[in-house]
Amino acid sequence: MQTNLSYTLLFLSFFFIRISFAQDIKPKTKIVVPATKKDSLNLIKKDTIFNQKKDSLVLKKKDTIAIDSLKPKETVEDIITHIAKDYTIQDAKNKTVTLYNEANITYTDIDLKAGIIIIDYKKNTLFAKGIVDSTGYTQRPVFKQGNQESEQDSIRYNFKSKRALIYGLKTNQGEFITYGEKTKRVNDSTIYIRKIKFTTSEKKIPDYYIATNKAKLVPGKKIIVGTSNLVLADVPTPLFLPFAYFPLGDKNLSGFLIPSFDTGSSDRGIGFQNGGYYFAVNDYFDLAVLGDAYSNGSWGANISSNYNNRYKYSGTFNLRFENIIQGIKGFDDFSKANNFNITWNHRQSTKASPNSNFSASVNVGSSRFFRESLNQFNISQSQNNTFNSSINYSRTFVGTPFNMSLNASHQQNTNTEKITMTLPSLTLNMNRVYPFAGKGGVKKNPIQKLGFNYNMQGQYLINTSDDEFFTKKMFETARSGVQHKTSTSTNIKAFKYFTLSPSANYEEVWHFDYIQKDYDPTNNVVVTDTLRGFKSYREYNFGVSLSTNIYGTFNFKKGRLKAIRHTFRPSISYSYRPDFKDKYIKEVQQSANPFDLQEYTVFDQGIYGGPSSGISNSIGIALNNVLEAKVAPKDPDSDEEDKKITLLNNLNFNSSYNIAADSLRWSPVSFSAGTRLLKDKLSVNLTGSLDPYKVNESGARINEYNSGIFRLTNASLTANYSLSSEDFNKKDDAKGSKNNNNTKGRDPNNPPDVMGANIDPNNRFGSTNNTANSNKENKTKKTELYRSKIPWTLNLIYSANYTNNGLAPGSIGIHTVGFSGNIELTPKWSVGYSSGYDVKNGAFSFSRFNFSRDLDSWRFNFNWVPFGTNSSYTFFIGVKSSVLSDLKWDKNKPPDRVLF
Repeated sequence: MQTNLSYTLLFLSFFFIRISFAQDIKPKTKIVVPATKKDSLNLIKKDTIFNQKKDSLVLKKKDTIAIDSLKPKETVEDIITHIAKDYTIQDAKNKTVTLYNEANITYTDIDLKAGIIIIDYKKNTLFAKGIVDSTGYTQRPVFKQGNQESEQDSIRYNFKSKRALIYGLKTNQGEFITYGEKTKRVNDSTIYIRKIKFTTSEKKIPDYYIATNKAKLVPGKKIIVGTSNLVLADVPTPLFLPFAYFPLGDKNLSGFLIPSFDTGSSDRGIGFQNGGYYFAVNDYFDLAVLGDAYSNGSWGANISSNYNNRYKYSGTFNLRFENIIQGIKGFDDFSKANNFNITWNHRQSTKASPNSNFSASVNVGSSRFFRESLNQFNISQSQNNTFNSSINYSRTFVGTPFNMSLNASHQQNTNTEKITMTLPSLTLNMNRVYPFAGKGGVKKNPIQKLGFNYNMQGQYLINTSDDEFFTKKMFETARSGVQHKTSTSTNIKAFKYFTLSPSANYEEVWHFDYIQKDYDPTNNVVVTDTLRGFKSYREYNFGVSLSTNIYGTFNFKKGRLKAIRHTFRPSISYSYRPDFKDKYIKEVQQSANPFDLQEYTVFDQGIYGGPSSGISNSIGIALNNVLEAKVAPKDPDSDEEDKKITLLNNLNFNSSYNIAADSLRWSPVSFSAGTRLLKDKLSVNLTGSLDPYKVNESGARINEYNSGIFRLTNASLTANYSLSSEDFNKKDDAKGSKNNNNTKGRDPNNPPDVMGANIDPNNRFGSTNNTANSNKENKTKKTELYRSKIPWTLNLIYSANYTNNGLAPGSIGIHTVGFSGNIELTPKWSVGYSSGYDVKNGAFSFSRFNFSRDLDSWRFNFNWVPFGTNSSYTFFIGVKSSVLSDLKWDKNKPPDRVLF
């Protein structure tokens, strides 16, 4: 009985399972199936043709195509994984799956998130949309496939054709954000969009966009649109384009650069600037060729390049040439000038080679370039009087004490138009070696401490001018030579508290050119000829110095000042050098009088000069002072340690006494002093010279002491100070020095850029080193309705110079105050300024103002020089994004150029 009951239950289980899968809803009406009549045609079941069983064609029941290895491709290629927060409904009859609330499905490389997702396996389609709740239309579908992502109001996708119909599309393509009302996705590489808006604004409601009725989008490659219109704040503008092509993708693409037009802001007429073509050569190198042209015939060309090979090197190159014309040809005011400027900066990565390095910083060109350039936005560069360049290669020879440096340098004075170049300069150094050191490098006694070093320097020196630059004549006066130096020294502990340091130096100079002077009786002049050949000389000297450190501490029992410490470092030295010039002296007649002779040596115009003249037997004296203080914390019960403050960084005096001289044995006493005040933000430096001797009527020193012992011949005082609104923030002060970043990164001995020389000439957005934001984190700012705190910075520089020749009363040569800073009126409004005041002449120096406005996806900048010979302005407003950098408006009024 028990066995029969088990079989009964098993039968009932299969029965009910069969019923449940048979149909979902039982019909209420009875369905009558009519009887099927037999068709006479169906009675003929056997065909005579099929009775021929032995036919070879009939016997081949299996077709070769049927057993082919290629099978029909399934519509659904992979497993569809789906989840939902609230519920999942599976309709087995209609073969659909419905997901509700935070629905998510993954299929091959497709990832879809939405409020509602419906999958139809019969039609091979997928439909997704958002959910309407009290907050509005939420959980919009976010569709990802590969590296492409889009957000839309709803989407219908076909698994078989891989096509999609999208409403309310929003997708990111590079820097573009694209909005489309109705979108048809044909395949992975082609998308057609109706009523499209594309912008670079990341706001929910874009502050600008370009609107068009239809467009074709190839993801990651390009956007092609028809007639388009620029819309600002949902207000259409009269700016239209008949068609447009926008490249997309991570790789650089070549293309035309739209110029900025000049409607006649100067006497050179109308024209355009910075128009040309950009060449995307490869992933490591690009090239931009730009040009300027004006109606009066002036023109300019600019070639610039950026290159970067990761972990190896990077750099920039810029070459600019200008042909500037003023006036009308044939008139007296007509003038023409050709100017050029070359800049090159190259940096080698530290990971490229640990034992060698190559770097370059080149700035060379016409001395008048920045004063006459028609396309120069950095007016502050016209205040710079020097150009400097350096190309350097250095190498360390591992396992040896030697290292090498090969350098090419260039110095140019734009006022005198004199140019000095070394092409090249080779330096070989041997670090100090200790051949007598003990085992393991132990150096205990003076012999073991005896060290030797060696230095070799070879130069090819060119002195020329702007007119002879890059001509054959610049090499005619070039000088070349090699200098060898070696020295040895040791130190001995003497009298317990003193250090005795003997030293010896040897120098040998090779010249590959020399001079010869002859008297020309016809013109009654001395003619100097430069001859090519090898000449050399040698000299040496030795000396000894004695030094010690003396410490003095003054303790205080009352107040926060605990002690003042004085460090005194006196040193006295003796040196001797023979007269090496005497044996090389030659004489030449310099007038009609045969006894009127002039002395010279063949090395006088050499690159390293001639040998030292006269015997030097001198005693040197140096005094160095440092003053420090120890201050207790404000709270006597706190655990903070006493703070150490430097009152006087240095107070140095140096002089010497030449025993071998017959007069004027004392040299002038030079002094220097420096200190830092106000939490190391104020740096004050004083230098000068004191002369113990009088001067005659011609200003020459005579062997008589001044009545006041010393006469101040010259002195200079400089001070610089940086102040900001953060310095007055009581909250920051209460946190202590650990969180106080006001002085972090400041060098009080390095004056700030008061004149604005650090502004990038080709960057109209302002300074490359923005002092207002250089130390701030890049974070989102919140605007206050009533803003009581306005961030600001102020940089001050003071400079004064005093000279006294001993004849007339002393006078002040330079007495100026320079200032610069930035005021942040709002989180997006900034005003920068730089100027100076000449106290001696009672006038303002070069002044510059900068107004900038962050317009979210746009940028506004206005630079203004209000007065002076460089009075000018530049105005710029444009899109920040590089893909729409040509969407801009700029205008400038350059200063009046005077060609000379």
